[in-house]
Amino acid sequence: MQDPNQTPKATAELEQQAAPVEAPASEETNQAEVMPSLEESLRQAELKAAEHYDAWLRAKAEGENIRRRAQEDIAKASKFAAEKFAGAMVPVKDSLEAALAVENQTVEKMREGVELTLKQLVSAFEGAGLSEENPLGQKFDPNKHQAISAIEAEGEPNTVINVLQKGYLLHERVIRPALVVVSKAKG
Repeated sequence: MQDPNQTPKATAELEQQAAPVEAPASEETNQAEVMPSLEESLRQAELKAAEHYDAWLRAKAEGENIRRRAQEDIAKASKFAAEKFAGAMVPVKDSLEAALAVENQTVEKMREGVELTLKQLVSAFEGAGLSEENPLGQKFDPNKHQAISAIEAEGEPNTVINVLQKGYLLHERVIRPALVVVSKAKG
């Protein structure tokens, strides 16, 4: 019951003190629902770490496999680089052996056989990217030619006037320089 001497304001304060405090309790419950427990956070972090570790191991293994396959391909390429050229040279050898196997050959037949064999050889060279360097009449190029001597001659100096031995290029790289005689100015 109310004391008649109490004011309405004092009565309201008393009721507030008597009532249980529910607001702060409900906030703690909401925070507990929003924030996961430390154990749950740790479990999720461990799962994510295991997932990343697995992905890293797979990527590392894939990188090692690619490197190993590349090394094998390089080894095979160098080992069998001359396979195409060797395949083209086998018929040339067969032709030479066949020419030597015939006992009663005329000079004309022998010449004919040698010319056909030379055509086979030239074809094999072309297929492999091997080309002749016959610089007769060209300017002397020290990168492709080797001068044996220089002779006074008519015309422009440093011109190849005689080829003693042809040179060979493999895809524009000098395999053997041409041995040449070069002209020099008179006087």
